[in-house]
Amino acid sequence: MILAAGRGERMRPLTDTVPKPLLEVGGQPLIAWHLQALATAGINEVVINHGWLGRQLEAGVHAILPADMQVRFSAEGEHALETGGGIFNVLDFFAGENFLVINGDVWCDYPLAQLPRHLQSRAHLVMVDNPAQHADGDFVLRDGLLAGKGQPRLTFSGIGVYSPELFTACQPGRFPLAPLLREAMNRHEVSGEYYAGRWYDVGTPARLEELDRQLRKSE
Repeated sequence: MILAAGRGERMRPLTDTVPKPLLEVGGQPLIAWHLQALATAGINEVVINHGWLGRQLEAGVHAILPADMQVRFSAEGEHALETGGGIFNVLDFFAGENFLVINGDVWCDYPLAQLPRHLQSRAHLVMVDNPAQHADGDFVLRDGLLAGKGQPRLTFSGIGVYSPELFTACQPGRFPLAPLLREAMNRHEVSGEYYAGRWYDVGTPARLEELDRQLRKSE
């Protein structure tokens, strides 16, 4: 699943007329990088949620969809369901299997094929070094497990594998993902790994420009 329902307030005015996942970086839409990474990892069934400018996003995705990849869209309208609610809304798509979720507003060169397909936990998160804009980090990684308290903390990359069981007690509607993860961490049910490669949170026009420069430099 690619999470793409955010309004992109911090990216305005760019996102007033273009949905954030279709903003170009390195010569192609941001979401194209995700689709290509998924295809490289052998994943050919994808669900994408959307809200703001959803029809434009659907048309843009169809224009760049890798060959043999099938996509389904989950339209959330003007009132997005947040991360937890958005995932819960499409659980049927995963047919009871573990599933990969990627935030649509990050860029990372993590090789998705390395992610575990069989979990010993309720979730497995990829963690990265804390960027300047998020210096305090999110979670503590120790002995392969994640915890919500302690030091030193790392930042959640926005790339994770989840078991449907994480959402067992949830109800349809709007709710965040973080509280579910923290509750599972308290039960030692969230594993994690550290990735030292390239990762960008594309949250502002300035960070979008910086990523664009870096990608064009490495061509």
